[in-house]
Amino acid sequence: MLLLPDAPFEFDWLYFIGTVSFTITGYLIGAKKRFDLLGVCILALLTAIGGGMIRDVLVNSLPRIFLDSSPLYTIFATLALAWLMKLERMDSRMLQRVFIVADSIGLVAFSIAGAQLGLALGLNAFAVAFLGFVTAVGGGLVRDMLCNDVPFILHEDFYGTVAILVALVLYGLFQVGWAGDGVNWLLFAGGLALRLVAHKSELRLPKKT
Repeated sequence: MLLLPDAPFEFDWLYFIGTVSFTITGYLIGAKKRFDLLGVCILALLTAIGGGMIRDVLVNSLPRIFLDSSPLYTIFATLALAWLMKLERMDSRMLQRVFIVADSIGLVAFSIAGAQLGLALGLNAFAVAFLGFVTAVGGGLVRDMLCNDVPFILHEDFYGTVAILVALVLYGLFQVGWAGDGVNWLLFAGGLALRLVAHKSELRLPKKT
């Protein structure tokens, strides 16, 4: 079993932000589908950790969630807060906005986090982009399949594309010596802005006709 090297730069806030955001999306979908308490917890949990587990299996590593319990604390604390705030009772338009923003934040945060692992392992651009993509969309893919919905990456506006672009930009910046928390925050902000603008403007890749 592979022991993962230290990341080229520390940015555990990525995991925290992504975990909170995807937990919220799982909670909202579970509440919308009228799942029971256990069903909502399972959906939120798999949404938050699914992409990371798939990523770790791909690089022959024990999933991080089995070694570090902090994501679990984050997930259940987020679930408790969402339940206390009764997020699912918001106005439908506001609820949709919260879902899109939370899902977009999780997408970009986990894309960078996945790409960081590829950089730490010294992988090429394709592998870095692939790990970023899998980490970003894996949880949402599991969520949508469990709910019998068409996964976002198959139809949603510029969804998976944003994850790939963010990972590739991070790879390029790292190759020219631009690395660190400041660079990551800027890339996170830029990736999030791209995803939200793409959603608002309904920017899409060409479809098969």
